[in-house]
Amino acid sequence: MDKLEKEKNCNNQTFEDIKHIDENGIEYWYARELQIVLSYKEWRKFEGVIQKAKESCKNSGISAFEHFVDVDKTIKMPKGATKNITDYKLTRYACYLIAQNGDTRKKVIALAQTYFAIQTRKQEISEKEYSSLTEDEKRFYQRNLTKKGNYSLNQTAKNAGVKNFDRFHNEGYKGLYNGETADDIAKRKGLRYREDILDNMGSEELAANLFRITQTESRLKRDKVDTEKKACDTHNKIGKIVKKAIKQAGRNDARRFTNT
Repeated sequence: MDKLEKEKNCNNQTFEDIKHIDENGIEYWYARELQIVLSYKEWRKFEGVIQKAKESCKNSGISAFEHFVDVDKTIKMPKGATKNITDYKLTRYACYLIAQNGDTRKKVIALAQTYFAIQTRKQEISEKEYSSLTEDEKRFYQRNLTKKGNYSLNQTAKNAGVKNFDRFHNEGYKGLYNGETADDIAKRKGLRYREDILDNMGSEELAANLFRITQTESRLKRDKVDTEKKACDTHNKIGKIVKKAIKQAGRNDARRFTNT
């Protein structure tokens, strides 16, 4: 695959693929991984772009230290040798500044500028601004929130003693979807094997699941749940509560995405 084809095949999912989330649920990117996605062959040239981005950050009155964190890494070399290299943990804003200072002749740079600009803005979106988004934009926004929510819920569930996470998540789905598991929902939606059901939900359905996720996490913490069975029971109970709340909202909205 030549350079042009690689740039054509680069899409928003590529930037999501290299995103990391720390133990506090904070997202970040590694500069070395971003370098590859942005089609920079030499670290020396890409680090020059990073330095320009850091200057832009400083000139905006924002601490570059908070957005460009130095990281020392050890990599394996041929014949068992190792080498220490420099890397950076980057915030979404740092990635945006790097894209802004990148080689505009690269099509992937334009894509990165758009992607990180939109996503940085969506983190600060207001209720009024949200209402003006298209359905696709709302769905994308809710999907990102749901991903973060699930990650945080998993950490809390793990602390509560959960080991079988498929069982744990299915209990939540069963509560919200009238007994359906994730597989049942996927079949009803006509999805292919291993296709993520959350990637195939509208904004309202994602919002309902996000509410289930956040309320379950809150209940696990508040009740100091300490066994997998109690955690599963809690998740199922919260799912049913959310389902009931949706039905009581007025228009039987639950029927839009459940099997009832």
